[in-house]
Amino acid sequence: MMTLDDCCALDAQDPLRALRDQFILPEGVLYLDGNSLGVLPKAAPARIAEVVTKEWGEGLIRSWNTASWFDLPQRLGDKVARLIGAAPGEVVCTDSTSVNLYKVLFAALSQQKDSGRKLVVSERSNFPTDLYIAESLCRERGFTLKLIDASELPAVLNEEVAVLMLTHVNYRTGAMHDMKAITAAAHAAGALTVWDLAHSAGAVPVALNDSNADYAIGCGYKYLNGGPGAPAFAWVNTRHAGQFEQPLSGWWGHAAPFEFTPHYRPAPGVGRYLCGTQPIIALAGLECGLDTVLAAEAFNKDQGAMAALRTKSLALTDLFIALVEERCANQGLSLITPRDHAKRGSQVCLSREEGAYAIVQALIARDVIGDYRAGDSQMPDILRFGFTPLYLGFEDVWNSVEHLVQVLESGEWKREEFNRKNAVT
Repeated sequence: MMTLDDCCALDAQDPLRALRDQFILPEGVLYLDGNSLGVLPKAAPARIAEVVTKEWGEGLIRSWNTASWFDLPQRLGDKVARLIGAAPGEVVCTDSTSVNLYKVLFAALSQQKDSGRKLVVSERSNFPTDLYIAESLCRERGFTLKLIDASELPAVLNEEVAVLMLTHVNYRTGAMHDMKAITAAAHAAGALTVWDLAHSAGAVPVALNDSNADYAIGCGYKYLNGGPGAPAFAWVNTRHAGQFEQPLSGWWGHAAPFEFTPHYRPAPGVGRYLCGTQPIIALAGLECGLDTVLAAEAFNKDQGAMAALRTKSLALTDLFIALVEERCANQGLSLITPRDHAKRGSQVCLSREEGAYAIVQALIARDVIGDYRAGDSQMPDILRFGFTPLYLGFEDVWNSVEHLVQVLESGEWKREEFNRKNAVT
């Protein structure tokens, strides 16, 4: 059985342990919620202040040129590309995940408009905003949204499917799809793929080009540490460049925005995914977050940042699973995250028939911050814990489980204050 001393020894041997120094972490807080909101990079407050006081305050409008504001979405996109298996010039950072999903799904449906195919297929357990966006677009464009369980893939793919829209790592369970195999199956059936990387980018290795995917989007405020509501990103396979339609054809996505012509002429490649004037202060914060992840490149120069982070991520999640099963046996907890490394993201999710929300609140009161997700007819309520190897260590895992043991064994979670639902759960 692993001991606290064993965990401390693992931390002492961890080559990535210095990466934690990039972040501002409150003393005593065990933060297991980077899958919802990443930690504040130390560089971010000063960088944002510099943008506000110097570039905006003194440079004023000149900073679009002198501070290189104008090409910030593409420059940050190139940094994201290094984390998701894309090439320079294929990604832009802009807008929100939901808005970008609307753009790429619209583009994919437009490519299939004359194919006779009328189905968009997605998982029933996909993140709700993806389903809402798909539902509205299908209604507008004359398509039908078909929801399935993961076990039905790839058998459901046939000549009626226009687009397969999936989240690479499931937000509730942490289960991860085989992107390459599923994309190949979709293409064999004549369908295009749209991948949501919200729980993948900065968390697990992603290989968009190697997988021959079609479209992808993802968010900047989870594992990329860009701050609350940070801009998202969009990617399109270069084979679709010049073909896809942009439904939000704003001036920033024009081939020459400052020509000020009355008719839209789309920018080449992924640049047409830009819409309105870009949120420079938010993008500056996102760049600080991206740099914290890219710092891991130094530890695996051949395979990049994600290979180094993935090794530690799997070790942390393996340890958490083992400790919970050893120390919380007979406490009603069930593991719903896959044990298989090839099928697991960077989070561990536990279900419980009773008290899941209250247990999470009791842990938060102890400064062990995870989160809760409501269950459904197929699964009880979920306690969700994210493991970000940039700033979490093995002793953190041990201490988190120790607090969980105490909350369960004492019945502390039954207290009234932990059972009152907050607006954000």
